[in-house]
Amino acid sequence: MNSPTVSADFVLGRDNSAITSFAGAAVHRDIVAPLSALQADAATAGFDLRVVSGYRSFDRQRAIWNAKARGQRAVLDSAGCALDISLLSQEELVHAILRWSALPGASRHHWGCDIDVYDAAAVADDYAVQLSPQEVADDGVFGAMHQWLDRQFVSGGGHGFFRPYNADRGGIAPERWHLSYAPLSVKCELTLSVKLLAAAVAAEQDFALQETVLTVLDAIYSRYVAVPSSCYPAKYVAELTTRKLV
Repeated sequence: MNSPTVSADFVLGRDNSAITSFAGAAVHRDIVAPLSALQADAATAGFDLRVVSGYRSFDRQRAIWNAKARGQRAVLDSAGCALDISLLSQEELVHAILRWSALPGASRHHWGCDIDVYDAAAVADDYAVQLSPQEVADDGVFGAMHQWLDRQFVSGGGHGFFRPYNADRGGIAPERWHLSYAPLSVKCELTLSVKLLAAAVAAEQDFALQETVLTVLDAIYSRYVAVPSSCYPAKYVAELTTRKLV
């Protein structure tokens, strides 16, 4: 097994020294070449694969989290409908937010190797990408590209990318648009831990629902943070099974 080679600050979204700009998106420099190769293959197949969201810092994720926890931004149920958060207990609110938004410090977008993609060839230039289940369904506006990606991943032609949220496992809702670059994300998975995340959350002065999060963090980690090794390309499964992510 290869040893992790990424720092705690990097994994938590507090070190952006390896982040670069790629076609207007912020991504980790290590994914530029494989992403370019994936885009070239997509273009040959008739798609214009672009990144709508890449790197996101701890502070940015905390701002999203706090806005949802404080009712300044919509919290959605599994069907994508807005919830009345006044009817929820604090623990229920934590789980409701986590269905669609990562805990600050635990977002895979902190790593810059996880990206949200769409097919620019399928829509007008002024189309506002929603990152909704409807868009990426087989009959959705981006469905054809995602079916092509499915075939690429199965055949080993994904250039190291895979879908960490390919199915509903009772945690984060399925995100067909979310791709992860395995050679880097596996190192981040092996570096991140409940202990590291707990220390990061506890150290913050402005973190909504902080006490509740810390109380149920073990459950949060297993349900919403850890990605099963079975989601990864086969060559990385052995590394991740040492953390029992099966």
